[in-house]
Amino acid sequence: MSTQPDIRIVVFDLGGVIVRICRTWEDGCRAAGLSPRDGIDRWEAPPAKERRRELNSLHQRGLIPSTDFYKGIALSAPGVYTADEIRRVHHAWTLDEYPGVGKLIDELHSAGMTTGVLSNTNEAHWARLAPPIDQPATEYPTPRRMHHVHASHLLQLIKPDVTIYHAFVNRTGFRAGAADTAHGSEILFFDDLIENVQSARAAGWLAHQVDHAGDPASEMRSVLREMGVFSIDPP
Repeated sequence: MSTQPDIRIVVFDLGGVIVRICRTWEDGCRAAGLSPRDGIDRWEAPPAKERRRELNSLHQRGLIPSTDFYKGIALSAPGVYTADEIRRVHHAWTLDEYPGVGKLIDELHSAGMTTGVLSNTNEAHWARLAPPIDQPATEYPTPRRMHHVHASHLLQLIKPDVTIYHAFVNRTGFRAGAADTAHGSEILFFDDLIENVQSARAAGWLAHQVDHAGDPASEMRSVLREMGVFSIDPP
């Protein structure tokens, strides 16, 4: 006879789960109001793309400030974009909250469930996604309402490295389960990237991949119902 897991905390990634984000550089340029330009072949060259991957990893692990990140990205293909244009695209990358996610978090809290965030992000985005408590959270009200809010640039660890999940457990005190099977886990995690879901499972978390192009709030509510967190759908 099967039993439901004893979930004590539901943890969410932000981009692609709680907040819509641009998925391609072209999307980011359009969101920032930048037009196509010459030199895009140099921008798309493998060495430039590899350098941008390196800089993004450093930025998301809090090892370089945002100003250096913008300059470095611009220098990955000199003359194509300026550092200020990179800043504009970076700012425009986060869009709006998905419909219904705020209501879902409120329902979890009303049901007595603890919530958390584990997000790959950076200082510039974090200042908007989870501003200090003495500042209004006008752009993205949902993340700051959650209980255990952790970001890669503050932990100096990045998903899908399994150590970031262990760090979250150490800081919150919630129990992970058996590696790969998640048997005995108190943690349910939602992320839009399969590699992050797989590494969370390797760390002993229950984890579900969210379709960022669909309706994350409805999808996650269905999973929560299946897991026994919600017994019925809300009216």
